Amino acid sequence: MNRIMNTASNTLGQIQKKIDVIGNNIANVNTTGFKKRDAKFTDLLVQQLNNQPNASMEVGRLTPNGIRSGTGAKLAQVQIMMAQGSLKTTDRELDVAFTKEGQYFRVYDAKTEDIMYTRDGTFYLSPLSETEMMLVTGAGNPVLNENNQPIFLQGETKEIQIDKNGHVLVIKADGSVAQNVNLGVTRIDKPQFLEQKGGNLLGFPINADEQSRGAAVTNMNADSPGEIAIQQRALEQSNVDLAKEMTDLMNAQRSYQFQARSMSIADQMMGLINGMR
Repeated sequence: MNRIMNTASNTLGQIQKKIDVIGNNIANVNTTGFKKRDAKFTDLLVQQLNNQPNASMEVGRLTPNGIRSGTGAKLAQVQIMMAQGSLKTTDRELDVAFTKEGQYFRVYDAKTEDIMYTRDGTFYLSPLSETEMMLVTGAGNPVLNENNQPIFLQGETKEIQIDKNGHVLVIKADGSVAQNVNLGVTRIDKPQFLEQKGGNLLGFPINADEQSRGAAVTNMNADSPGEIAIQQRALEQSNVDLAKEMTDLMNAQRSYQFQARSMSIADQMMGLINGMR
């Protein structure tokens, strides 16, 4: 009975983590540029019990000999699903969306004093003086250029154009181009090296070394045609499928109830055994 209770209790905690992941996906179904997480499970240690030492007695058996008794399951990895979300037209000139998977804007996070990555292209202009403004995210984090420096816009502007390669063109009232800067865009090749930092941002763990950083991300060149794919006046929606998440949530809850029921039955059986005279 103790084995049953141990197996069920081990699995209960892991299923709860899966429910937490699904709940986070559902909570961010309307978050711009959010990428869903998918929980992957694996078996814990399995014990082989050879209950039939005489192999001649198992002639014709189709399954492996012996009995395999597991000790539950564990959450092996929470993977970021990089699938492209649908695009929503906003007709706002500072709204931009990627049209390719795996590409992220680079922003500076003042809290961690490090470079972060986001798919949320809802940008704003933060005034620094009467003639200077800085391009920031909705949370106020500076948007970085290709040299990882904040993007400053000078003087009065009539229009801001952002082309598909990430060039930011500042148009003056007479139609001339006052500035031409490039957005800092990174392609994330191995998202499992990154972690969620809050505020729809991805970043490296504190103990990440330079080798893992280099393997995970690649800075893209705005002057190389076809590398970067951006659409202005649009935003990318999250790639969360609400119907699928609700189905996964119900399955996880049933699994949780099954494990809890197993513990309850094992406890009742132990009570019956202890009550025997």
